[in-house]
Amino acid sequence: MEGSLKDWVWLSSIPGVGAVKSRKLLEYFKDIHNVWNAGEDELRNLPFLNKTDILNLTNVKFKQNVDRHLDNIFKNDIRIITLEDKLYPLYLKNIYDPPLVLYMKGSIQKEEKYLAVVGSRRATSYGLDMAKKISCELAQYGITVVSGMARGVDSFAHKGALEVKGRTIAVLGCGLDIVYPYENKKLMESIVENGACLSEYLPGTTPLPGNFPARNRIISGISLGVIVIEAGERSGSLITANFALDQGREVFALPGNVNSMKSTGTNKLIKEGAKIVTGIDDILEELNIYFTEERTKDFFTKSLQDDRLLKGLDEDEKKIVEYLRLESMHIDTIARKTGFSIQLVNSILVMLELKGIVEQLPGKIFKLKS
Repeated sequence: MEGSLKDWVWLSSIPGVGAVKSRKLLEYFKDIHNVWNAGEDELRNLPFLNKTDILNLTNVKFKQNVDRHLDNIFKNDIRIITLEDKLYPLYLKNIYDPPLVLYMKGSIQKEEKYLAVVGSRRATSYGLDMAKKISCELAQYGITVVSGMARGVDSFAHKGALEVKGRTIAVLGCGLDIVYPYENKKLMESIVENGACLSEYLPGTTPLPGNFPARNRIISGISLGVIVIEAGERSGSLITANFALDQGREVFALPGNVNSMKSTGTNKLIKEGAKIVTGIDDILEELNIYFTEERTKDFFTKSLQDDRLLKGLDEDEKKIVEYLRLESMHIDTIARKTGFSIQLVNSILVMLELKGIVEQLPGKIFKLKS
C-alpha cells in the first residue's frame, strides 16, 4: 500500500473524499497507486462513493495539481507523514477516521506519550494559570502536551510545556504555511523547535470555521486522554471531549467556579462522568502512567492556594483574596461581590499590592500573584 508521496497527496486533496472514504478505498484496492489508476467503471461498483466522488477521483485536473502541491510543501519545509509511515502516531491511526496524510513541521518521536490540554479561548486568569501549570508538570515527566495553538488555554498549554523544555504538539486547522492566530508566530516557531506542528490540510488552506471540528478529532485521537481546563456550554473544547469519548479516550476536567460561565462546560463534563482533576496523580494513575521519581503529590500546591497566604491579613483583605483565588476581577466586580465601597476596595488592593500578594493588570483588573 506504500505508493508514492504523489499518490498520497493526490488522494488527500480530493474534495468530498474524506478520511473514511479514503481508508475504504485503500482497503479495497490494497495499494494506493491502484486508487490513482482506477477507472470510472471500477469506482462505480463501490457503494460508498457517490457520483461527485467518482467525477473528482477521475478528474485529471486534481492529478495535474499534485506537482504544484508538492512544490509548495517542500518549499515550506513541510514533511509528509502518510498513514503507512512508521512515524504515524499509533493511537491516531486506530481511530475511525484517521487523516490519510499528516503534514508536519518539526518532529515527532516513536512511542511518545501524548496528552491533550484544551480549553476556552477567552479563559480566566485561573484557567490560563492552571493550563500552564498542568502542562508544565506533564512535560517534566516526559509527556508530550498536545493542543490546538488557539488563543487562551491552548496557547498557555504549549507555553507550559516549553517553559521546562518539554515537548509539545500543535494541531492546526489550516495549512502549516499560515500562522493562526498571527500573534502566535513566535510560539509556533518554538513549538516546531521543541515538537511539531501538524495539519491534515495542504499549505495554503485558510483557517475556515469548518476545519476546526475535524482538527479536534486529531487532538483527541493522537492522545491517551484529554484534559479540559475551562469551557463554556458551547465551547469547541467540548467537541474535542466528545471525540475523545467516541475514540475510547479518557476525559478529565478541571472543576471551576459554579458561578462562572467559563466553567459551565467543565462542570457539566464532571457531572456526566469525566474524571475530576485535583492533582497530577489523578491523570497519571487513571492512565496507568507511573514514575519512580519522588515528586510533589499535588500540582495545586502553590502560594496563592496555601493557607499561609492568609496569615497576617485582616478579614477584609482575606475576603478579597478569597474572591481573587477564583479568577482575576475588575475592581467594580470585587466591590459588588464583597459589598465594599470602591474606595475601601481600592485601599485594600493597594495594601495587598504592597505586600506582594496582588498585582494589577491593565484596565483596573486585579489578580493574585503567581
